[in-house]
Amino acid sequence: MRRLGVNVDHVATLRQARQARYPDPLAAALLAERAGAAQITVHIRGDRRHIQDHDLYRMRQTVQTLLNVEAATTPEMAAILLDVRPHRVTLVAERPGEVTTEGGLDVAGQRQEVTRFAARMQDAGIHVALFVDPITEQVQASAIPGVDMVELNTAKWSETGNAHELARLAAAAMEARDFGLQVAAGHGLTLHNLRAVVEAAPDIEEYNIGHALIGDAVFLGLEASVRRYLELLR
Repeated sequence: MRRLGVNVDHVATLRQARQARYPDPLAAALLAERAGAAQITVHIRGDRRHIQDHDLYRMRQTVQTLLNVEAATTPEMAAILLDVRPHRVTLVAERPGEVTTEGGLDVAGQRQEVTRFAARMQDAGIHVALFVDPITEQVQASAIPGVDMVELNTAKWSETGNAHELARLAAAAMEARDFGLQVAAGHGLTLHNLRAVVEAAPDIEEYNIGHALIGDAVFLGLEASVRRYLELLR
């Protein structure tokens, strides 16, 4: 069965807007797990705009499923990740000032750096995924020691609804599987565009969804929102 990873970053975004103690992203993570999420995903950014360091430690101690932490390949993040030791690290591209992640990690252009970073994580017992655009060059470059998964960037499909982008996702997922990699997907997925990806790309086994799912939770409630996404995955 396809797995749902719930990204709770934007619960923290709401908290940080007032520099308050609530709403608590850990509470959201526990509700998501209770509703059937197989994984909790968070992105700790260099600018700390939402998830804070203490959130990671509390989640690592409390989350009962899997904790997937998205982070850039910086020395600062390496130190934090090696201390927290989440179940999985997903390495992402990060640019100061961006509203959200703007594209996949350029693994082909930074292969040595990514390989070194992944090896450090693997040595600490942490599984490693790479968030990449669904193009052959990046998928092939991701087949490196210490990496067992790619997460395909679904932004262009989500923004355009273009059949070509959907076909490209499906092809990239198949190619990643051929290289022995597990395949996840995420970025911009909603209740309206998720089903098409599920049907077109059966090689994708995990979906990480945050912004839309948390937005839907404003109207549906968090547990109901998680269940709606799970229904589509099934």
